[in-house]
Amino acid sequence: MTKAQWSPALKRYQARFWPTMIVYALVLWGAIHLLQTGHPAGLTKYALAVAPAVPTLAVIAILGRYLVEETDEFRRMLTVQSMLWGLAFILAVTTVWGFLEGMADAPHIPMFYVFPAFCAGMGLSQPFLAWRYR
Repeated sequence: MTKAQWSPALKRYQARFWPTMIVYALVLWGAIHLLQTGHPAGLTKYALAVAPAVPTLAVIAILGRYLVEETDEFRRMLTVQSMLWGLAFILAVTTVWGFLEGMADAPHIPMFYVFPAFCAGMGLSQPFLAWRYR
């Protein structure tokens, strides 16, 4: 889909998503830097650790808002289906990896990788969904 084919809702989604991702990158970099160099303690350490989650939660809300605002039922359905594929992907990966951790001493993977993996699964499904409905 070319930019000229974007719906008004998709344009608003993009206008919200990319600035939020820039904020996420800056907050993540800042939090890591301060945690490594400043060695904060107590509530400050917890606040810095949680700070990158705030823009991540905003991205989830932005995606939900897009679904509400999108008036094209087909585009909305494609987005929901890609979200379901992303969910299926992350459920499969975390379930298998959980068994590997628990029973085969596989290394622990931090939970903050779950959302990016969901997004990867969602993104990987989109070309297949577009192909399916052509």
